[in-house]
Order: sequence, then C-alpha cells, then structure tokens
Amino acid sequence: MRPVHVVVPSDIHDVAVPSGGNAYDRRVCGGLPATGWQVHEVAVAGGWPRPDDAARASLARTLSALPDGAVVLIDGLVACGVPDVVVPEARRLALVVLVHLPLGDEVGAGPAQAAELAALERETLHAASAVVATSPWAARRIVAQHELPADRVYVAAPGTDPAPLAPGTDGASRLLCVGSVTPTKGQDVLVDALAAVADLPWSCDLVGPLRRDPAFVAALRGAIDGHGLGERVRLTGPRTGTEIATDYAYADLLVLPSRVESYGMVVTEALARGIPVLAASTGGVPETLGYAPDASVPGILVPPEDGPALAGALRRWFGEPALRDALRRSARERRSTLHGWEVTSRCLAGVLEQLSGTPG
Repeated sequence: MRPVHVVVPSDIHDVAVPSGGNAYDRRVCGGLPATGWQVHEVAVAGGWPRPDDAARASLARTLSALPDGAVVLIDGLVACGVPDVVVPEARRLALVVLVHLPLGDEVGAGPAQAAELAALERETLHAASAVVATSPWAARRIVAQHELPADRVYVAAPGTDPAPLAPGTDGASRLLCVGSVTPTKGQDVLVDALAAVADLPWSCDLVGPLRRDPAFVAALRGAIDGHGLGERVRLTGPRTGTEIATDYAYADLLVLPSRVESYGMVVTEALARGIPVLAASTGGVPETLGYAPDASVPGILVPPEDGPALAGALRRWFGEPALRDALRRSARERRSTLHGWEVTSRCLAGVLEQLSGTPG
C-alpha cells in the first residue's frame, strides 16, 4: 500500500468538541486504506489557525521529518495560517491541503484579521501541489478568492451514513439545531426567530460544543432568558453516538441558521433520516440540500442573518400541514440520492494518486 501522511488538529478525537471538520478527517483516515493507501495519522497540537511558537515548531519538525516526495494530506485549519512553516516543505513534498472553510470566511474575525488570514491562506494554497475543498461552492470560492488554477482545486464532498427514518414527535413541534455554538452557526438568529413565534407550540434543542466561543454562549443564554424561552430552548452541549441518534429520531425539523457554511453535514444527516430542513441559503447549503428525484426541494431556504424571514418560514411550517407533508415526502425521497463516505475516500484517493511520487 502507498503511504499517505495525514496531518490533523490534535482534537480530532475529542468528543467534547465535535465538529464537521474533525468528523470528515476521521472518516477519511478510516476510508483511505480501502482505496490502497496506508494512512499515517499525525495529530498536531496548537491553537490553529493561530498557533503559538511551540505549536509552529512542532509542525515544522513533523513536516521536516517526512522524506522527499512523501504524499501529505494536511487539514487547512493547520496549514493555512502558517505559510512560513508549510511553504518551504511544500517544495519537496506532494502536499495536498484540505480546506473545510476558507479562513477569512469564519465569522467573528474583524475585517483586518479576516484579510490577514485570507492572505496567509492564499500563500499556503499557491504552494500546495493540490487543494481539496469539501463542496463545489467551496472550490469555486477558493479559486475566485485566491486566484488559483481551477484544475488544481478538487472536490471531495462529505459522505452520509445510512440511517433509519426518524419517527419524529408529532410531525411539527420538535426542532433540532446541530452545530458548534458560535457566531458562524447563527444560533442567535434562531433564538430571535423563535421569540417571534413564541405563540406557536414548539421546543428546540441546540446541540453542539459550548467551549469554542464562551462569550457568544453567554450572550446566547442571556437572549434565551431575556425572551422567556428558558423552558423551550435547551443548550445540550455536544452529543455523539446514540445520543445524537436519539436527537435526530425525535426531530420533526432540522434548523440550520448558519451565517457561513461550506457544505453543512448536518443537512445530509437529517435527510438520511427523512427529516426536512429549514436553513439559511448560505455557501454550499443549497447544493447540499439539493433535490429529490422528482425535483422537489426537501426543505425551506431563507436568507442568512434574516431573523424575520426565519420566523416567517417557521410560521409556514406550523401553519401549513400540506407543506409539512410535502417536505417530509421530499426529504424521504432525497435519502436515495445521498452518497456514502466511500465515495469521499475514492475522490480523495484519486487526487493523491495523481500526485504520488510527484512533489509540488
């Protein structure tokens, strides 16, 4: 088997801070061996994409220890903020950078910081032998933002595990929002929208890590209490395994109010269970939501950061039983069109094969 060194953040297996990026990396490391690649996973500690000096030195040692011509797949969160470390090594390695979300697009950074991160990322990606994006939207965004040749940017979209149909609760009232509780995921927009429909019968679980942005979490708790929604909106913290499976089983509607989203893995996780989706039409989400075989859309899209539009869509969901039935039928039909993680691994393997033995 051909060796590939996969460099990932050190929290890749930390169940306290699950993320789509970490889940993707884990599945890729587990799936590539079936395509003929021997995976050497290298987890590097650090506050990526802005590590301290010790983390930078550790990454430099890790890369310099690899032999000339080695095939390296490195998570963009690790690589893109430190071109001074990565670029010199890219000259002798077959380096593939995996970009989950362009660094400058992460919500919360000011304009100056976002521009700085984008410039660092640009330098790293131009030095890479190839770039892999996790959605067609992300690939287009990377090409346009960094003026990269389109034939050096590939797509390997996340897969979806088959799942049983979710029975739901009563077909309407149980809302589920899954994602790290951060400004990027937009839970504050959702809470404001829920306050506007407080007269309707619903409950909502906000499932996801609470440690990534404590100030945002504190403000969100304040908003929930300020709107008098403490008994109806629950911040559960991270859930994995049987816990998150149970959350999906009881869900009637997945709500994704993200400000930015490259793909939106929770969308396909919901669709795999026949759960309709109400989401912000940001980034790659519309493509991820997609269409059922009959060309129907298995959800509702609203503009990002538009609380009134989100509240209006929720009123439609609760007030129009025929709409709920149509969306549920569409979501159940969409299940048959989802691809598994083996497709993701094959896409990545195809990129690695092109570069095997060919340093950038």
